[in-house]
Amino acid sequence: MQNRTDEPGRTRWRRFAAMMVPATAAVGAILFGMQSGAIASDITVSGQTFKIGAERLEGDGFTQYGGIVKEKNGKVHPVALSEISSAQLYKLCQSVRADLPGLPVVLTINAGDDKPATAKNMMIAMDSLGGNATFTNIRIGRDATDLNASAQAGSFGQDAQHVTITDLRQVSRYTTAATFNLTGLRLKVNVGEAAKGKECFADD
Repeated sequence: MQNRTDEPGRTRWRRFAAMMVPATAAVGAILFGMQSGAIASDITVSGQTFKIGAERLEGDGFTQYGGIVKEKNGKVHPVALSEISSAQLYKLCQSVRADLPGLPVVLTINAGDDKPATAKNMMIAMDSLGGNATFTNIRIGRDATDLNASAQAGSFGQDAQHVTITDLRQVSRYTTAATFNLTGLRLKVNVGEAAKGKECFADD
């Protein structure tokens, strides 16, 4: 990917991330005080995160803003919420640790090797996101309620016509989609020694 960052309507991920830092700090207190965010209040998440990796993601209709997810015990996790109207994921990997006492266990799902996995109306609640990204016609600093009516009024939001992310590395708590087609699906439970190195990527 080229290193230019001055093309109109485009920004590289590192510059984008640097711009996000002060905005994230400014709305931190708001996120902790939100009652539901853009996630329905009757949805609860597990206490575990899971990893998603992909060689490349192509997405149309990208939006991002802050929100929260809750566990059954009431514990709240502030998250970054990303919505993508239509997504293609090449060489998709998903992994989650499910260790038993004294026994490492990693569940892996792989898809999209020959043809990309596809998703419609996808929402992702994530703790972190890494990779190299190019946004087309991005608008940074929008009111989040203009992107999702159930977001916190006055909080930070952004959107783009299209996003390309290579070497995607994402730690998520919740994902939903209207449709999710996993071409060439392979699911495997890796136990004991076989679980070593099976997560989609190593922790930073």
